[in-house]
Amino acid sequence: MKNTLLIAGSDTDIGKTVVTSGLLAYWQRHCTGTVGLMKPIQTGVGDLEHYTRLFDLDQSPEQITPLRYGAPLAPPLAAAQENTWVDLAPVWQPLLKLSQQRQWVLVEALGGLGSPVTAELTVADLAQQWRLPTVLVVPVRLGAIAQAVANVALARQVGVDLRGLILNCPQPCSPEQQENWAPVGLIERLTCQPVLGRFPYVADVSDLDELAAAAATLDLEALLPRVVQPVA
Repeated sequence: MKNTLLIAGSDTDIGKTVVTSGLLAYWQRHCTGTVGLMKPIQTGVGDLEHYTRLFDLDQSPEQITPLRYGAPLAPPLAAAQENTWVDLAPVWQPLLKLSQQRQWVLVEALGGLGSPVTAELTVADLAQQWRLPTVLVVPVRLGAIAQAVANVALARQVGVDLRGLILNCPQPCSPEQQENWAPVGLIERLTCQPVLGRFPYVADVSDLDELAAAAATLDLEALLPRVVQPVA
């Protein structure tokens, strides 16, 4: 799906939702054309509620998040607690339809690239099988280098169409801390992937102007090629 971007992460709770929100806020404020959003699977409560509260998406909750489970666990484990299993058909069909109806579709993944989606497939497997161009969000903190290297290695092994990395600041950090914890040059050399920007710390994740401004610091042409057309 060439008009789709999967926002994947190196782990859980590293800022995929904030980065996705920033890209969506930037689009709605500065770009022409229609955009869609999908969080294919949600376990527990959080992302769907955040998106529907913050954005006017012209999409039903079922279109945004086709599969939902109550327990905040990996999907196959959460599904098992409800005596069922993860069937991806209700995700694939709405995603395909959304990509046909919208100029661009942002898809927020769950967990890290190695997180299980079903009992057989990881996020990386899904990205490869569904041919989803992917960006990897890595948190700016101690351990970021190893997370970046390991997840890029997995993406390369599986055959994910990885467009690059976004270094996200989930907490306030100085330029010195950013360089010590997540040095761009070293990460690019070790992963052979471009860093498409540092997403700055966003104090108020419900402030659309702040989110859009944070997204504007990224290499948007690399993330959304040929589609992003800023409004004059």
